[in-house]
Amino acid sequence: MSLYDLVFEGGGAKGSVFVGAMTAFYRQGHTTRRLIGTSAGAITATLLAAGFTPEQMRVVVNEQKDDGQPRFATFMDVPKQVDFDQTTINNSDTMSIFKHVDVPFLPTWISASLHNQLINALMQLPDYRQLFCFVECGGLFAGNEFLNWIKEQLVKKGFDPNITLAAFNAEINNELSLVASDTDGHEMLVLNHRTAPDCPVAWAVRMSMSIPFVWREVVWQAGWGNYLGQNISGHRIVDGGVLSNFPIALVDKQPLPGSYEEQVMGNTVADDARTMGLLIDETLKVSGQPNQPKPNVIGALKTVQRVTRLIDTMTGSRDNVEILLHKNLVCRLPAQGYGTTEFNMNQVRLNALIQAGDDSMSVFLHT
Repeated sequence: MSLYDLVFEGGGAKGSVFVGAMTAFYRQGHTTRRLIGTSAGAITATLLAAGFTPEQMRVVVNEQKDDGQPRFATFMDVPKQVDFDQTTINNSDTMSIFKHVDVPFLPTWISASLHNQLINALMQLPDYRQLFCFVECGGLFAGNEFLNWIKEQLVKKGFDPNITLAAFNAEINNELSLVASDTDGHEMLVLNHRTAPDCPVAWAVRMSMSIPFVWREVVWQAGWGNYLGQNISGHRIVDGGVLSNFPIALVDKQPLPGSYEEQVMGNTVADDARTMGLLIDETLKVSGQPNQPKPNVIGALKTVQRVTRLIDTMTGSRDNVEILLHKNLVCRLPAQGYGTTEFNMNQVRLNALIQAGDDSMSVFLHT
């Protein structure tokens, strides 16, 4: 039985493999001190910090809607018209294009009225709202369903749905840190009670899982306070995987006094705690499952494919160094043939992924 700092990699829908891994982890009697995650890893870390057992997490990932579809499939939610304020619409590229269209003999005031009517008509169309969201807000999907879902999970464990990182930390037995990327400040954000005490936990998770061009970026609100004492209101925040998909470096060694690592993580070394990284490995086969991901609407988009390859290259080149440096601390979890946005996987496929995580963690803990 040991105490661990756990680091969870990002991986979208493939993150369900963590449920199996944690089942084996707790079965061996181990406990946790720090929980650090990016994207799907941030979701897992938050659920564990909130008090979910692996068995309860299994119920969550298996949840279905009335029509039998996975609840997770709702995370691909088409933006509603109310998701865009008038300022965003007025300053949009669409409106800019309309303004540059010169209609001869048509008074300016009529042109302006016509522009508003046209864009309002377009916003009635779901496909156009997705295109608008992609161009103006950096993603095809709204992310509202996910935000509602993570708040719902917090409520299940007796927390206020809008609880802040500081208040959450005061009530839990672990220390939670979530990684996101500030595209305006060009820096990695490590969101926890030290760095962003007033930021709501649900929004911290929502920022960390916001895969660029898939989910709309999150704009940091003034009410969330500062990050490390700096005002980042209005900054656009996306998936932490853009800068670090596997942030094991945050807890791998004692930080120097006054260093960035000490500011965001405090004293990361303790004689009674070990470090383990849970890595989603697409080269390891899941028993009984195909070696290629099943096609889905998002994965088929050429733009998303290009962005995914680019992000995989960026995160791989950076995190591969850390993986090599800490290879003895890394538990590799199979995910070959599973897609990052495959949130609609069937029961058999999901259970196979979870079992693969259980098997791999069991082997790792006995080596």
